[in-house]
Amino acid sequence: MNNQQSASAQAGEAKAKAEEKGNQLMDQASNATQSAKESVQQAGQQMQEKAQQATEAVKDATGMNK
Repeated sequence: MNNQQSASAQAGEAKAKAEEKGNQLMDQASNATQSAKESVQQAGQQMQEKAQQATEAVKDATGMNK
């Protein structure tokens, strides 16, 4: 193998490694995005439940629940 072939092989290997690293980073970003989305959905659901509880408490306190 001459120097040009060796350099070409090394360049191809470096490109493959860079692509793999890029794919790994994209997967990590996607996982982080999904996790954040789930956290926001859960927080929203909890807030909705708290608001409903507060509404019921006000109704109870004012006698509107009778």
